[in-house]
Amino acid sequence: MSKAGRTGTGPTAPHTADSHELIRVHGARENNLKDVSVEIPKRRLTVFTGVSGSGKSSLVFDTIAAESQRLINETYSAFVQGFMPTLARPEVDVLEGLTTAIIVDQQRLGADPRSTVGTVTDANAMLRILFSRLGRPHIGPPGAFAFNVPSVRASGAITIERGARRTVKQTFTRTGGMCPRCEGRGTVSDIDLTQLYDDSKSIAEGAFTIPGWKSDSWWTVRTYAESGFLDPDKPIRDYTAEEMRDFLHREPTKVKVEGVNITFEGLIPKIQKSFLAKDREAMQPHIREFVDRAVTFTTCPECGGSRLSEAARSSMVKGISIADACATQISDLAAWVRDLDEPSVAPLLDALGHTLDSFVEIGLGYLSLDRSSGTLSGGEAQRVKMIRHLGSSLTDTTYVFDEPTIGLHPHDIRRMNELLLRLRDKGNTVLVVEHKPETIAIADHVIDLGPGAGAGGGTVCFEGTVEGLRAAGTLTGRHFDDRAALKETVRKPTGALEIRGAATHNLRDVDVDIPLGVLCVITGVAGSGKSSLVDGSLVRSAGARSEGVVSIDQGAIRGSRRSNPATYTGLLEPVRKAFAKANGVKPGLFSSNSEGACPTCNGAGVVYTDLAMMAGVASTCEDCEGKRFQAAVLEYHLGGRDISEVLAMPVTQAAEFFGTGEARIPAAQAILGRLADVGLGYLGLGQPLTTLSGGERQRLKLATRMAEKGGVYVLDEPTTGLHLADVEQLLGLLDRLVDSGESVVVVEHHQAVMAHADWIIDLGPGAGHDGGTVVFEGTPADLVAARSTVTGEHLAAYVGI
Repeated sequence: MSKAGRTGTGPTAPHTADSHELIRVHGARENNLKDVSVEIPKRRLTVFTGVSGSGKSSLVFDTIAAESQRLINETYSAFVQGFMPTLARPEVDVLEGLTTAIIVDQQRLGADPRSTVGTVTDANAMLRILFSRLGRPHIGPPGAFAFNVPSVRASGAITIERGARRTVKQTFTRTGGMCPRCEGRGTVSDIDLTQLYDDSKSIAEGAFTIPGWKSDSWWTVRTYAESGFLDPDKPIRDYTAEEMRDFLHREPTKVKVEGVNITFEGLIPKIQKSFLAKDREAMQPHIREFVDRAVTFTTCPECGGSRLSEAARSSMVKGISIADACATQISDLAAWVRDLDEPSVAPLLDALGHTLDSFVEIGLGYLSLDRSSGTLSGGEAQRVKMIRHLGSSLTDTTYVFDEPTIGLHPHDIRRMNELLLRLRDKGNTVLVVEHKPETIAIADHVIDLGPGAGAGGGTVCFEGTVEGLRAAGTLTGRHFDDRAALKETVRKPTGALEIRGAATHNLRDVDVDIPLGVLCVITGVAGSGKSSLVDGSLVRSAGARSEGVVSIDQGAIRGSRRSNPATYTGLLEPVRKAFAKANGVKPGLFSSNSEGACPTCNGAGVVYTDLAMMAGVASTCEDCEGKRFQAAVLEYHLGGRDISEVLAMPVTQAAEFFGTGEARIPAAQAILGRLADVGLGYLGLGQPLTTLSGGERQRLKLATRMAEKGGVYVLDEPTTGLHLADVEQLLGLLDRLVDSGESVVVVEHHQAVMAHADWIIDLGPGAGHDGGTVVFEGTPADLVAARSTVTGEHLAAYVGI
């Protein structure tokens, strides 16, 4: 009997397990989504696009990825879940076909002073093991090369209660790699005491000038005043030597103040613990301003900024110390590791080499392992997170990316596209939120959300192939093939900022003149030295010439659950005063975190219930019905509206409301005008900042900083998170700034911004030590005509010349 006869002649029916080929989403209502239903093919590359605020992140991150992570967390025991972040179930009717989601977002990496590129990728951990095995002289285990492990020595008597109680002498020693002078930070601080207190006053008279240290502050000022070590009524300049020593340097000592046991310590160690223990970039703006004024950071003289002890720096592998290895450009370090031929640590060398090669492959070979993680841009941080996934053997996993091309030169986008396709080809589902046409073009499936933003978005406008998108009448489809043209005429500079001998990071004694009175674009591949030139030299040069500089970087917006566009931009202040004046009451009543706040929800509008290891529940406050204010406050009106109704308005409606009649507030109108200028006219005044997309947060910051008076505006990639259609509006805003007499300097990769510039400065030719020089200065037309740089080639292709 034949095999066919034994098994049957009909076609084999597909296995039931092979039928789950789609991720099905039905009735998604997170944030502004309006009952969105989509079917996403698995093991394909799907790109989600649409204008900023259209609902892309709400669908991809807040719905699909959030539910996947929540379901995975539920597989752990209740004990383990207690240590994990709690995730609420997203507002959606049906979610089927989910797989494990790995999120690679733009969130900045931890800004701890001891967090570096090497520590967040485990490359440092492998290097430490390598040097502990091969380093000569041998100084100890891997911890001896760790700059976050201090050396410890202790001896004394210990009591052992096993059988007969006995006391034995014990000695304990641990060798760490931390530099004792800078405690593993690489920098030491010199504190200007005149910025901490006014020595002509006494403590009782309010001598302290430190932010938050009020004269009646219990935990600070009263501790010093009532500690018994100091005379609170004596001017500080009259202290004796002993009093001054106690005041500034005394070690922590237990004292009793009004019957309460508290710890007293000198002012300098207290400042170091409370203000300097965090990385500068993680501080609130007013704290950062104080620290910049009061503290001078210099490279540690003992370790030379390497963070490591002398012993750790003395151990070598083929003439290289671990400090040298961490300071070496990663592309060069990878070559050094490959040249090591040590069979005893072969698996370690393979793993370390693979990690370092991944840096190079992803376009970060110009970094060094000792680079502080807090200094990485959002795009760099996202690519660092990708490194651990490049060599993963996992398949049937969902990778979720948030604009992976951010911070990438057009030359680098091709490499990023190849990485996304490689992840897909291994059998994974790749979901990408993106605006760049170069990445949209490689998609297997496109989902376009819109048609507008905020309340005007939240629906699926198109779902299908890239060719179908081109033919569709959606905003994305219409602008997909748009290309900006070179300007026929360019503005003439009114002056120049001279930069001479710039040598920050990888810059090679750069001499360049930044033209004033025009739109100047500084470009170049990632790592070529653009930010080093702008942050390290341009801002300082402008300050030396007394030019007002407004620098708008990509730093995150910080705020609480109550923070919203009205509070962040300062709009709420004139509005509160207008309400108070119209009703004859105090302005504090009209703030949701002050006197007028609903006492039940404390002005949040929702009540949060913590369910321990289960997801917390946020329910609308029953007393204020989500309006955040007491009922009595809502009885006061301005122009026929109460404060909750005003905060519910979008920017465009609020601009009309505050433009006429009783509610006319010119100060509020000016702020609302700037918000509309940057394309945020749809945004609700009271919308929590936590619900804004990356592009919306960037433009909100831009609108706020535009209010500052300055002769030179320095913008760091303002097109971040902008849809193709929004870029045109941004260019119009930049033109208005220049036409009003300002100078605008933009660090940018977007070809539309380059084509629109009056002057271009191109850095390169490569990244890291292969960059750091000016390879072109001139007009965009000259750059295209010369085609002498990578940027010139890509700009020429973009404008079709």
